[in-house]
Amino acid sequence: MLDNENLDIVSIATWHKLHAPMAIAACARSPKAVLCEKPMGVSLGECDEMLIAANRSSVKVVIGHQRRFNSAWTDARNLIAAGAIGEPRQIVCHGGQGLLNDCSHLFDMMRYVIGDPDPQWVVGNVERKTERYERDIQIEDRSAGIIGFSNGCIGMLLQEIGRPNYQGGIVYGTDGIADVTEGRVRLLNNKATDWEERPSDGRDQHVAQATELVEWIEGGPEHRGEAKHGRAAIEIIMAIYESARMHEVVQLPLRTHANPLDLMIESGDLPIERPGRYDIRAFLLHGESMKPARVKVAYEN
Repeated sequence: MLDNENLDIVSIATWHKLHAPMAIAACARSPKAVLCEKPMGVSLGECDEMLIAANRSSVKVVIGHQRRFNSAWTDARNLIAAGAIGEPRQIVCHGGQGLLNDCSHLFDMMRYVIGDPDPQWVVGNVERKTERYERDIQIEDRSAGIIGFSNGCIGMLLQEIGRPNYQGGIVYGTDGIADVTEGRVRLLNNKATDWEERPSDGRDQHVAQATELVEWIEGGPEHRGEAKHGRAAIEIIMAIYESARMHEVVQLPLRTHANPLDLMIESGDLPIERPGRYDIRAFLLHGESMKPARVKVAYEN
């Protein structure tokens, strides 16, 4: 198809391992744009190879962090930029299903809601006592990361620790708090006596994401999901893994282009205590006999 058709946009919605090679192959054929699902890649090296391929062919690349088009998160971003909670000092998120999966959205949302500052340093740790996979990539059982951003805000994410996974976060500022989910923003500051609830407008995030890409191609402003933001999320994730591997705070930019979690597993630094490979998305595998309920039992036991 890439060789036979003159394509305007290539959309990549495959499993994680194919994102980088397919995006690179698409860029070599010089479409106007590539819209690639998250995560951008399974290592920082893959992300950089994608950017090189895109720059070489002048292809616009967007990574599918569609929650940048969620009206509640955008409302929170605008409120924080306008000083509704003072200076943002801390943002806390809870996630699940591995850092590269759902948590890549959370790291992107962390940056988005506080104005997309650059991450400057990361400290983190991981636990992997089971042979846990997610769509055929090795993932951790549990993890935690703390990120220092260039605007002075500190981000914290707990993965499979504490409260159940939800796509939201709480931003603490010098003058107030913004509690954000996909469905609403709850705002409390020093000018109010109670929480103000601001519901989402329910717009289709995927349609809005695609519409803004067309507008960018036609000369409009840069897409809010431009590939540099997808890379930033992956750099944070890989820095958490690298911090766990090296047992130290990791300063960014990250020097490691491989996936440090893979390196830890291959070196034996994360010995398996409960053997038996399982995939938390096994229900997506044709012919796979392990049912979702059995996947959950395998992890919990």
